[in-house]
This record gives sequence, C-alpha cells and structure tokens, in this order.
Amino acid sequence: MANELEQTVLKKAQAWLDGHYDEETKKQVKYLMENDMKELVESFYKDLEFGTGGLRGIMGVGTNRMNVYTVGAATQGLSNYLKRTFAGEQVRVAVAHDSRNNSRMFAERVADIFASNGFRVYLFDTLRPTPELSFAIRELKCHSGVVVTASHNPKEYNGYKAYWTDGAQVTPPHDRNIIAEVEKITDVDQVLIGKHPENITILDEKFDEIYLNKVHELSLSPESVRKYRDMKIVYSPMHGAGVRLVPASLRKFGFTNVIMVEEQAVIDGNFPTVESPNPEERKTMSMAADLVLATDPDSDRIGVALRNKQGEYVLLNGNQTLVLLLSYQLTRWAERGELDGNQYVVKTIVTSQMANAVADFFKVKCYDCLTGFKYIAKIIRENEGKAKYIGGGEESFGYLAGDYVRDKDAVSACSLAAEAAAWAMDTMGLTLYEWLQQLYVKYGFYREGLVSVVRKGKEGAEQIQKMMADFRADPPKTIVGSPVVKINDFQSLEQTDVRTGAKTPIEQDSSNVLQWFTEDGTTVSVRPSGTEPKIKFYFGVKAPLASVADYERTLAALDAKIEGIRKDLRLE
Repeated sequence: MANELEQTVLKKAQAWLDGHYDEETKKQVKYLMENDMKELVESFYKDLEFGTGGLRGIMGVGTNRMNVYTVGAATQGLSNYLKRTFAGEQVRVAVAHDSRNNSRMFAERVADIFASNGFRVYLFDTLRPTPELSFAIRELKCHSGVVVTASHNPKEYNGYKAYWTDGAQVTPPHDRNIIAEVEKITDVDQVLIGKHPENITILDEKFDEIYLNKVHELSLSPESVRKYRDMKIVYSPMHGAGVRLVPASLRKFGFTNVIMVEEQAVIDGNFPTVESPNPEERKTMSMAADLVLATDPDSDRIGVALRNKQGEYVLLNGNQTLVLLLSYQLTRWAERGELDGNQYVVKTIVTSQMANAVADFFKVKCYDCLTGFKYIAKIIRENEGKAKYIGGGEESFGYLAGDYVRDKDAVSACSLAAEAAAWAMDTMGLTLYEWLQQLYVKYGFYREGLVSVVRKGKEGAEQIQKMMADFRADPPKTIVGSPVVKINDFQSLEQTDVRTGAKTPIEQDSSNVLQWFTEDGTTVSVRPSGTEPKIKFYFGVKAPLASVADYERTLAALDAKIEGIRKDLRLE
C-alpha cells in the first residue's frame, strides 16, 4: 500500500517537472524526489482542499501545500464561478493580505489572475487588517474579495479566505459551488495570468481614512475620552497587520498615550518574539499600563489584559471581552436614548450565556448562531432594513461593532475597549476589571472552559465521528449532579425537552454540534473542529455573586465545577 502511494506521488511530482512550472519550483520538487520521500509524500499525496472558507496549509511545493499554483487554481475556480454568477456584469473584486511570509506574493498572484479574467481589481498597497478587506468589498461595491492570511496559525502556514458581495465570508450555496469550480482546475495551463495589469487599482492610505472614519462613528463617549485621553495604552500588533491602523484608530478616538510594543511592531512573518501569533499569548502582556491590547497577524481578533487589585495583569478570555464590549455598547445606547426595541445583538452558540442575560436586561433581542463569523454576518444580512445590529461576537476573541464590516474587527474592538475603560473610570471610578466584577454581581457569575481532544489522521477522524454518534445515542443524564433538562442537536435541528420528550425544531443551518443544558444552568457544547483534527468541548457554568468580596471564592468554586464536568465526561 505504501509503495502504491509512493508511485502515485512520484507520478504527480513528475507532472510538475514536465508542466509549465517555474524553474525554482521544479528544482525543489526534484530535490525532494531524490532526497526526501517522506516530505514528497506529504507535499503531493493529496490536493490542498479548498474548504468552505478557502485554503489553509503549510507553504511549500506540491499539490498539498500553499504556493502560487494552488493559490492560482483556487483563484481561477473562484473567477469562473464569479463569471457564471454575474454574467454580463463588470465583476469587481478586492484583494488584501497580512504579514506572513509569501503573503504579498500570493496576493499579487491573486490580483493578476482576477485581472487576467477581465475583472476590476482593487489591491491594497501593503498589508492590511482582514476587516478592512471586508469593508472595502462593501464600500467599493465589489462582487467578491480575497484576503491572504492564516490568521493565528504557526509561521509555516498561510491561507486564503474568500468573501462574497456583502463583505462576509462565503456561505451556502456559494461555498460548495466555488469548491466544485476549483476542483475542475486540474492543469496549471487553465489558470489565466499576465493579462490586463491595467485592471488593477492600488488602494493606499487614502482608503484607510475612509475606513477609520467609519470606525470612529462607533464612538459613544467622546467626553469621557477627553478626560482620560492620556490613559496609558500598550498595544502589540504581534508582528502583523494592525501595526498602523489600530494606533491610528485609537488616536482618532482621542487617546494620546498609546505605546507600541516595539519589538512586536516589526513586520515579520516568522513572529520572532512570540511562541505563537495569537492574542491569547500571555507573554505579550508584560508592560505596565492601564490597558494592554493585542491583535493577531491579520488583526481580526483582539486580546485584552487588565490589572487587578493586586496589580497583576489578567488576560481576559474571549467571553469576558465580548461581555464587556456588549455591556458597554448597550449601556451607552440606553443612556443616549437610542434603544427603541428594534435593535439586536448576535453571539455564537458556544459563547457565554451571560451575553443573553445582558441583552435580556436591556430588552434587546440576542440571536444565537453557529460557530463562525460568517453566520453572524448572515443574521445581519437577513435583518437588513428590518432591525439595527449593535454588536456581537464569539468566544474565540472575535468582536464586531456596527454592520459596515461583516467579519470580526479588532481595529474597532480595540478602540471601543479603550473608550469603555475611559467611560468606566469617568462615570463610576472603576477600572474595566472592577466593572467586569460588578457585572457578575448584577447578572450572575458566568465562567467558561474549553477542552480540545486531539485525534489525528483517518483513524482519529473515525473516533471523533463515533464519539458524536455515541453522545447522540446515549447522552449524559446528569452533569456534575444536575439533571440534563434540554438537548439541542444542530445536526437533526431538534431541541428535546428531556423531562417531557417534546421536540421542537431549531431554526439554524445544520451542523454537527450537540448541546446539553442542566437544571442548574450548566451548559456543555460538543463540536468537531472544522479545521483541525480535534473535538471541542465548551463548558459554561454560573453562580450568583453576592458582592465583589466573594469574587475569588466563587471563581474557585466555578473552576472546580468545570473540572468536575471534565471528569464526568472522562476528558482526561
């Protein structure tokens, strides 16, 4: 069997030697054929899959790697779909990229292929935050767009995300239809390149101003910012695309004391000063400040660290950041008399139920949607002209305020976090950390946990499927002693009342996710990852918090409860 695979791989590799590939690529393929069979197999044993969001993979030569040829096939397939869908129209597309190695080269190839297909192309002159690409699609009335990024993956990766006319990542049926077109590109000669460079328009800092002006419209407390404009804010762009626009946005909001972590402001796709380019990375958060902010390499995810009473920095999890930003927006909208019952917020089903409690308090509808920002964008699209979106996000450090972007936006989230800190100090004399504790007293102390169980390879994928099948056939009766009273199955789209057996339909797209709710308010969500060989277990627990004095004791009890759930489900 191994020999058969090697023969198939050698045949595919030989096709690259015989085809119209550049000499450097051929040299690398030849080297692998003669010296490194293991790496050759990894590079050619399958084609890098164009999934529902686009491409993501390790960079290198071969059909299973990110390179100008796999990027080219994806772009030609997308181009063919756009030509068919918008027949008779002048197709317009926008292209952006982050700081990763080869990102500029890939972005220029994408722009070249789009231009060669006769499209009007808007290409940013250098790296930009992913949310600005989403904004550009809407602002320039584009039909589609691409950003070259692998988000917070390790440095050897790159990726490619495709967007649709509303500035959101592609959703059904377009995602499946694009995949079908990409799969038809079987030869490098099918990819159009080198024609019509005059179709490419370069976007520069003038366009950034349009975007930053839009972000600034979100400002809710300019008078508080004026009083606390010299609040010390430390910001790290993690060697990525937020390097210019996050500080520019903070300055536009009125903050004057923004300090960049200099060694992490160097644009470098090797991310030399961080263990992983992730805003959750604790080592970033190590400089004395009132507020510490970080963004990932494509600047769509936000990390926030706040000082507690002991002067130690506490890195907020994504749920806490979302609850703070949502509470700030809703509080200010209410104080300004702008809530009239026609507003809504959105969160994903695995994100803290505390967001629902906050929305309920303000009598604002809270939609729960599947994991992934494209589903938040879908709800915004469905409500256009009917109701006003305020904000929303997901537990994985993504937040979006306002609907002029249709993807998570750390540029606006950083500015709102800073403004919320100024407002809390101005109106209540509280730090953001102290205000978060007050919110727990008001709404209940919600605490979340996440366990990822890794199962690699074909065998691992089968084990994950079996785990989901077993959970459906025999769900837990109790979780840490509390009876399970409700089950949501997003595959069958049925909600079951365990006590009566009554089933009601769930209005969602179908997805392989299970949720269990217990009598005491505990929630457990189970979902196989769409991008990695793992199955994820999300835990949500809650308890009343009588006063801030009880914070540490209640926190310890909730964390112990999360550990109990892990043991109950045997997630060792």
